[in-house]
Amino acid sequence: SFYNSKAFELAGITARTPDPPDGRYFKENGELNGRVAENARNVFSRVGKRETFTPEQRRDRARNGMKHMSQLFNACGLTSVHNAGTSQDHILAYEDCRKNGELTHRAYMMIRSPQAFTGLKAANISTGFGDEWIRVGGVKFVADGSASERTMRMSTPYVGTNDYGILTMTQEQLHEAIDDAHNHGFQVGVHANGDVTIDMVLKAYERALQKWPDPNRRHRIEHCTLVNPDLIRRIKANGVIPTPFWTYVYYHGEKWKEYGDEKVAWMFAHKSFLDAGIRVPGASDYTPGPFEPLMAIQSMVTRKDYKGRVWGPNQKVTVDQALTIATINGAYASSEEHLKGSIAAGKLADFVILEKDPHDVDPDQIMNIKVNRTVVGGKTVYGG
Repeated sequence: SFYNSKAFELAGITARTPDPPDGRYFKENGELNGRVAENARNVFSRVGKRETFTPEQRRDRARNGMKHMSQLFNACGLTSVHNAGTSQDHILAYEDCRKNGELTHRAYMMIRSPQAFTGLKAANISTGFGDEWIRVGGVKFVADGSASERTMRMSTPYVGTNDYGILTMTQEQLHEAIDDAHNHGFQVGVHANGDVTIDMVLKAYERALQKWPDPNRRHRIEHCTLVNPDLIRRIKANGVIPTPFWTYVYYHGEKWKEYGDEKVAWMFAHKSFLDAGIRVPGASDYTPGPFEPLMAIQSMVTRKDYKGRVWGPNQKVTVDQALTIATINGAYASSEEHLKGSIAAGKLADFVILEKDPHDVDPDQIMNIKVNRTVVGGKTVYGG
């Protein structure tokens, strides 16, 4: 994120202001350059003027936004999504759109709002509550920085620097949060990009699963960007689901040079996860990454960015593997593989008709395949 000098002035941030433990004010030649990372952004939420809305206006805006997103999802061939940042406003928007017949995609709601999480626990509601349209998913926590912003916490520094990235949770905080959610019947999804953070999350999952065994909980590591053979072994052993970015190689391109080839070979490691027998899905992390699934399939198959440069070619997957990642493995990540993720008798009639077969086109052109028709619940919601 970037802020101008007036925002820094209003927030009282100067070049001498120390970084918070879970964020950073970036500098050049000792002066602020406007770039701010992770929880250092929080101070700006209290400065300047904000447009305000009545509760009724806010609810109506949320409903209209959800309706619009349903249309965008359907147009690119999406029938179900996992919303990894669900707030109380989102929950109401899903329900309002459904009542009005405007919800045309299925939602697995991963709860990030502390208020919503507290309310669900008080009502004795946990992961799995709901139906095939709107379902309560896991609870979401954030433990480090980002891959695209080059702030994820790693065991070795970024190329040419002494910067190892940012942690936003301690090991003890992870233990406390995961124990609480696990013990209340929730799947947990922790945002963890760097290898250091992934190790910390796995330690917390391993402890929770040892204290309260549940082999089918399917806890998740959201993004799970930089791995190694030992982390993959532990992910497999504990039934954990990694959800690597699937459009990032294509979309963010040049940013990966700051990691170096050795690291990139173990980033967004769909091939390594599949080889280990892990049912890995894909994830866009929209808005930081595009959500279009055909772009994602092309990105995973070619490992090329938008300029045509290849990053981590050892992690290329086949078209069939990419389609598996995009369909049944996503359903598995929400424990809904018995309902959707493949076309079979007794499953939900959710499918997409494409103009061309992804197997038959130049892999560099997969993202340009036209979506002719999207069907959800047996009803055409896009095309015809």
